[in-house]
Amino acid sequence: MARLAVVLFNLGGPDSPAAIQPFLFNLFNDPAIIAVPGPLRWLLAQFISRRRVPVARAIYAHLGGKSPLLELTRQQASALHDRMSERADVKVFVCMRYWHPMSDEVTAAVKDFGPDEVIALPLYPQYSTTTTGSSLADWKRAAHRTGLTVPTRTVCCYPLAPHWLTAQVALLREALAHSGAGARVLFSAHGLPKKIIARGDPYQWQVEQTAVGVVDALGEELDWAVCYQSRVGPLEWIGPSTEQELARAGIDGVEVVIVPIAFVSEHSETLVELDIEYREVAAKYGVPKYTRVPAVGSHPEFIAALADLVDAVIGKDRAAPYGGTAGRRLCPQTLSGCPCKMADGEDAA
Repeated sequence: MARLAVVLFNLGGPDSPAAIQPFLFNLFNDPAIIAVPGPLRWLLAQFISRRRVPVARAIYAHLGGKSPLLELTRQQASALHDRMSERADVKVFVCMRYWHPMSDEVTAAVKDFGPDEVIALPLYPQYSTTTTGSSLADWKRAAHRTGLTVPTRTVCCYPLAPHWLTAQVALLREALAHSGAGARVLFSAHGLPKKIIARGDPYQWQVEQTAVGVVDALGEELDWAVCYQSRVGPLEWIGPSTEQELARAGIDGVEVVIVPIAFVSEHSETLVELDIEYREVAAKYGVPKYTRVPAVGSHPEFIAALADLVDAVIGKDRAAPYGGTAGRRLCPQTLSGCPCKMADGEDAA
């Protein structure tokens, strides 16, 4: 039986108040986030991170001074290991992009484990150059530095993975059962500047595909919309914004059910931004009721989705139509930022 290392990638978050500024620096020093030459980006990252510390400290104060993301991701890793251990000699690692454990330390740990194969599995269902692309590029750099040379297969994205959609539907159905007739579902995802999407980044298209997939799988008449949150900086971002949709719901006098459609774990953008800040915005606009659907976390259906994705890239399910698995391409060819060059339906190499 081959020895398999599965690496789960996510954003990461500060593990103490003292880590907030260096975490923000790492974020803004990423060329996928601020695409300017290195020395200038370093200066900008220092300036922006120091300026944003007071705001970030207030956010993380609601969470006990730190992000829960690492602990929750480790729970997902443990659940995935338990699901796969009967059919593979597998160890599941967690790798964060902007705070520990980061690529250099995780590639060293994977090398010490001595796998025959590595599966890179980002916890971003929808691909973006700013998330999955950045994480995988940093992993490749670190693997070269630490001498991790074993074969590595990558899951690019899975916006339509069946068990991922099933997990979303189960949580949404439960929320709708406690909402009034005619409640409007808002699928809220982290936004991006329009210029990134204009360069061919497939993120917005994939987010919208996931929303359609959830609505179709729910199988009910639904009033729904996709919207985008977390805007920072002066650039124009994709829309409509979550605030705009809350304002529209207030005008229409309808309840809202918020689904974090691009987040698989609870963190500051769900527990603070959605649960506190947007709840206050909804009240300001006169929304009669505001309900937030939990992130999928370690829901058994989501863990099943991750296991299916691993099976797909190691060749046990070469026909899996998830997008970005086994080298397949889901995105239209017009989205040049998609890293999968193979047309959907062609055989992977």
